[in-house]
Amino acid sequence: MKTSQHTEEMHHALHAHTSNANNPQGIMAYYPIFLIVIYITGISFTNNYHWYGIDWQSWMNQFMAGFFLVFSAFKFLDIRGFADGYSTYDLLAKRWHTYGYIYPFLELSLGVLYLTQAFLTMAQFATIILMGFSSLGVTNSLLRKQKFQCACLGTVLKVPLSSITLIEDLTMVVLAALALIMK
Repeated sequence: MKTSQHTEEMHHALHAHTSNANNPQGIMAYYPIFLIVIYITGISFTNNYHWYGIDWQSWMNQFMAGFFLVFSAFKFLDIRGFADGYSTYDLLAKRWHTYGYIYPFLELSLGVLYLTQAFLTMAQFATIILMGFSSLGVTNSLLRKQKFQCACLGTVLKVPLSSITLIEDLTMVVLAALALIMK
């Protein structure tokens, strides 16, 4: 009964928010994502700026570490809510709900690998696969003009699913691919 009630509340919350996805707030609905990305970008630049310029390889690794660590942290604040929200548009989570519980751990693991620079090649390939696959579900929902809350920041910060979500996923794919090429 409690699980059913939680799922129903989540469903109503998702639809209440997503019905306002095209509200007058427009770009301001994405303020939390922009703020987080600006912070991560700034910290990565500051940490990798040297008198001779920017160490781009280290910048990418630190940016990706920050991205995965911060975004996974928001998912862990309400992992059940994240799993429910993620299953509304992710292709694998729709079929296997447990994947929504596993996904934040995958992001956390990638964040730790990028931060420690351990097994970087494996982390980069895993990023391409994980974020590339995730972008398929987002693309599918966008093409169908479905309106959902993006689960990228868990359930704490309400952000509509949009092309910003797709850009977020594909940026990580591109950075991982660039890191592999730059080796």
